[in-house]
Amino acid sequence: MAAKYKSKIWYPCSQMKDFEDTPPIKIARGKGVFLYDTKGKRYFDAISSWWVNLFGHSNPDLNRVLKKQIDRLEHVILAGCTHEPAIKLADELTNAAPKGLTKVFYADNGSSAVEVALKMSFQYWRQTARTRKIFVALRGGYHGETVGALSLGGMALYRKVFEPLLIDVKYADAPKCTDCPYGLNKESCAAECLSSLEDCVRLAGAANVSAVIVEPLIQCANGMNMYPPAYLKKLKSFCLKENVHLIADEIAVGFGRTGRLFACEHAGISPDFLCLSKGITGGYMPFSAVLTGDRIYDAFYADYATGKAFLHSHSYTGNPLACVLALEVLRKFNEENVLETLKERISVMSNCLEEISLLKNVRNTRQTGFVAAFDLVNGRNGSPYDTKLRIGRKAALSMTKSGYLMRPLGDTLYLMPPLITPTKVLLDWKKAMIKVLRKLN
Repeated sequence: MAAKYKSKIWYPCSQMKDFEDTPPIKIARGKGVFLYDTKGKRYFDAISSWWVNLFGHSNPDLNRVLKKQIDRLEHVILAGCTHEPAIKLADELTNAAPKGLTKVFYADNGSSAVEVALKMSFQYWRQTARTRKIFVALRGGYHGETVGALSLGGMALYRKVFEPLLIDVKYADAPKCTDCPYGLNKESCAAECLSSLEDCVRLAGAANVSAVIVEPLIQCANGMNMYPPAYLKKLKSFCLKENVHLIADEIAVGFGRTGRLFACEHAGISPDFLCLSKGITGGYMPFSAVLTGDRIYDAFYADYATGKAFLHSHSYTGNPLACVLALEVLRKFNEENVLETLKERISVMSNCLEEISLLKNVRNTRQTGFVAAFDLVNGRNGSPYDTKLRIGRKAALSMTKSGYLMRPLGDTLYLMPPLITPTKVLLDWKKAMIKVLRKLN
């Protein structure tokens, strides 16, 4: 098997040589919050299979709607044709989204959704006689790995090699609540740190800036860097004042992860573009959507000869199978009281994190909704581990061997499980995590 892994599949975000020592786990099936390998060993999917799974693997409701749709229509081009699942989903998404988001453009993955928002924003300004080529993003941000999306990301790990290919983006400091330079906490925060972004926009000239893009409340790939709603609220006001678009990348944090359906709801704001993916189909299929408002849409509404049409497409845009899955996800939120029942699990997760925070090699425990994270330090002197030790990876591998599938972000460990995770599973995870962490020193 090791030879097959080396010679056939090139795995994402992996150093292939590592598989000589630790080959990928061969998963045979999934049920609920658990995955099972070919030998029958069970793993708690503590990372929702890259943050996509909401209601467990092989969910009977999602299975049912998928099986029903596949006998009707598997796919049809969405240029010149349409279908009921796409029409109904657009209605449901705009009804559920923050006020003012009235139009839906479908794509097929998170990076593509960001590309759509980027291009729509740029073309909007072009068609209103104001060419704006600059985008502003936060350092440590992650928005995908296609060239446009990668340009917006502020993580050197992903962009350094491709720097010559990337578009012009200006970066501002991201909020740093685990070590606030203003000495504040989340409760007393007034988003003083937004000054870095304000300065960035003004230095570039607001009239030259097309949009600002952020991941609301959590910069996930950036070690689960969490910040309060006050930042978003102040950012929205600033964008309105400077007449700059705001793109909210909720690809990872949308659909209940933060305790609300959409993270922007915590701040009571509506972005100009809302990018959604990952959990939108419950973790079943690649799919994404970009929501925007009438002001953007109207700038493209004209005779075809004007050249104002948005000429961006994907072969699987509006795929009916993905649409019915997304409709079922929204139905479950609407009819099964998901967010209300999630409150107890969020509380249990908080208690688990509190116990873990008492360990000498843990610092910066943090939680937003049903997402928890903490950093590993050397328990003997409280300093960060030498990165060459890859201690985060060692801890995650130990947890995986114990039946808890995890994937570190450097020396940050996090928990982002399916929303239906039983409290007993969370408590079992905590016990296993404490046991592994105690063995590190």
